[in-house]
Amino acid sequence: MGRTYFVEEAIGQYLSDLSTELKPYVTGLLIGQCSPQRDYVIRAVRTPPKEEQKEESTRPSKLVSIDEEWITTHASQVSRMLPGGLLVLGVFIITTPELSKESQNTLRKLIFSVEKSLTKRRLWKPAEEEVSDRAALQICSSTKKVVCRTYDVQDPKSSAKPADWKYQSALSASWLALDCTVNVNIHIPLLATSPNHDLEKNTKNGLTRWSKQIEDSVFLINGQVKDDDTELLEGQKKLRGNTQSSTHFSDVKVLTQLSQGPSRRSTATVQVCSGSINLRGAVNCRAYVHNNKPKVKEAIQALKRDIINTLSDRCEILFEDLIINEGPHKKNFEREYHVLPQRLFVPVAGSSVMLSDYKFGDEGTGEIQERFVEMLDQSVQAEDIHIAEEINTVDICPVTDSTDDTQQKQLTKAMLLLKLRQNMGVVIAAAVAVFASIFSFNYFSD
Repeated sequence: MGRTYFVEEAIGQYLSDLSTELKPYVTGLLIGQCSPQRDYVIRAVRTPPKEEQKEESTRPSKLVSIDEEWITTHASQVSRMLPGGLLVLGVFIITTPELSKESQNTLRKLIFSVEKSLTKRRLWKPAEEEVSDRAALQICSSTKKVVCRTYDVQDPKSSAKPADWKYQSALSASWLALDCTVNVNIHIPLLATSPNHDLEKNTKNGLTRWSKQIEDSVFLINGQVKDDDTELLEGQKKLRGNTQSSTHFSDVKVLTQLSQGPSRRSTATVQVCSGSINLRGAVNCRAYVHNNKPKVKEAIQALKRDIINTLSDRCEILFEDLIINEGPHKKNFEREYHVLPQRLFVPVAGSSVMLSDYKFGDEGTGEIQERFVEMLDQSVQAEDIHIAEEINTVDICPVTDSTDDTQQKQLTKAMLLLKLRQNMGVVIAAAVAVFASIFSFNYFSD
């Protein structure tokens, strides 16, 4: 039996409007949420036209000329604008009858390309029991016939399986939201063997280590630790028959474990570094889950991924901005402070879900509005833009060539101590940390 997709009713009208355009084909993304029992589609977003297509108002008439890279880039940009719990769960194509035969092969190719692009950016791994089917929606612009199939993106040889496509009104009008603020203070050393242009790579490696801490953290939902398999709303009254947009918020606290426990050994390593990257601040994180008896496990997983994604995405955006403004190869490597982009939320009409984006301090409201139109085909009113009040910084600290005798002795002592007692685990780790902090303090206290 194939999967069933419950689809926001407004999407039907959106796709119908796109099918009336006098074009050989229109492509786009399907946005929603997967769950073990059923899948939900709450948005459909057309692929934005490229600049030359805007000017010429033309589009290639054959599917073989579809720009796969452009579509996958759009998917990557859109994924940044999705809070926890939402993902790009499929691709749609609207074609004339003449192109319908070849459109399924095109959809299959796009499904796997988009998933590969999105997977490459993630710092977390999907769970074994996670749904890996993605939707391929085909619509004939003439007959309006809708055909939905799925492909298992974990299997490169996967063949198409039929799926049901069912419209439902007020699908996400009363979804559940989890909200938390996570304090971040991440120190990422830059090895002396790493060239300066590896800043982005070093940051990603440091965030990957940090993401494992988030995965192992304890989450308190409204002050309580709940069992994974219990229902999220257990013991709370559920609003039935509600067609008005309303959000049930749960306040979440994240408790990061300070140690790995006595049963696991810890090792420490002293490495020669050329500097460090320090990420500091508080990030606002949010996740949404469907209201069809969701499990605590689903909700916590969605929030964990939002915590990891939001910091990773901000760093990505910052490095992209630095490349645009300063060039990819910067000659001088000096101590710098950068402010990470702030997060903002924008409501979706008829839904309790809010979409997300990021802005730098010098960006105006108009730029944000333009980005939503281009990426999500959504007009946004200035008063509907809700900015999370947070300031997060990146401190890039180089180490100069001069090192005094005291600093060198402290570093040497730490290395000797490590060699003599490298199997002492946590105790050695603590000792080395003390020496390292003294070294760092003396060095930057000029």
